[in-house]
Amino acid sequence: MRPFLCLIALTVLFACGESKSQITPPPHGSVRIATHNVHYIVLDQATGTWSVGDWEDRKESADQAFKALDADIVAFQEMESFGRGDTDNINLHRDWLLQNNPDYAAGANGDSAVFPSTQPIFYRTARFEMLDQGWFFFSDTPDVIYSRTFNGSYPAFASWVQLRDRNDGKTLTIYNVHFEFSSGSNRLLSAELTVDRMAPRLAAGERVVLTGDLNALRSFRTAQIFKDAGFTFAPVPGSTYHLNRGINLFGAIDHLAASGPVSLIGEPQVLRRKFDGRWPSDHYPVIGDFVLR
Repeated sequence: MRPFLCLIALTVLFACGESKSQITPPPHGSVRIATHNVHYIVLDQATGTWSVGDWEDRKESADQAFKALDADIVAFQEMESFGRGDTDNINLHRDWLLQNNPDYAAGANGDSAVFPSTQPIFYRTARFEMLDQGWFFFSDTPDVIYSRTFNGSYPAFASWVQLRDRNDGKTLTIYNVHFEFSSGSNRLLSAELTVDRMAPRLAAGERVVLTGDLNALRSFRTAQIFKDAGFTFAPVPGSTYHLNRGINLFGAIDHLAASGPVSLIGEPQVLRRKFDGRWPSDHYPVIGDFVLR
């Protein structure tokens, strides 16, 4: 038992810490797409983990990480200032990034009374214009805003945007998901619902990219549902969730996948480093470069 425990300790030790590797620049003509679970902020605490006090301490790192991605499109999960109410339009993280990055706009975004805005999709306005946006909840009543998941747990949903490339007029639809971590059945039902909602676009051969936190490895049945529908997953290397400690215990749960005339070029990258001495979140951002065919 002692050698086994020592092995675990050594594994954790060597899995900890930040990578000094830098993100390579996007190839000419490509579209860089990123996904990042940025962890919610709790508004009703002045101090403590993930509270407003913590946000004030890490917001510089959040902005620096966003800039380092150099992405045309960034899909966010848990970008929420959580006030224990469904229609609170305060979103400190979203507003901070938009204030400091005026070249971007937030799609999948609106008045939270009618549009859940905790999974915005940022896009570079010089490159893209938004044609449409929407949402649906992982629920038996997916078009009822803030409806609870299939087994009655907290609401979870997909956001999406359709964008047009200003350079060549090609369109691209991004579906941004965050599946529940504790219920395998919820994840499977959520994946099936997402594929069902994508089906008309997939049948028409449109460009579709899936982004987000699946809370599942790409070898799991959750991901297989998308593969069966024609999606190809980027082979994201290593961990993407690190417990806010730089501890890399298991494979990627944050993913990028594509269907239709859009293809990953090169290898996906994971930004594993601190900024301003802080981890921006308990997840690493994942980056992929795509070509629209």
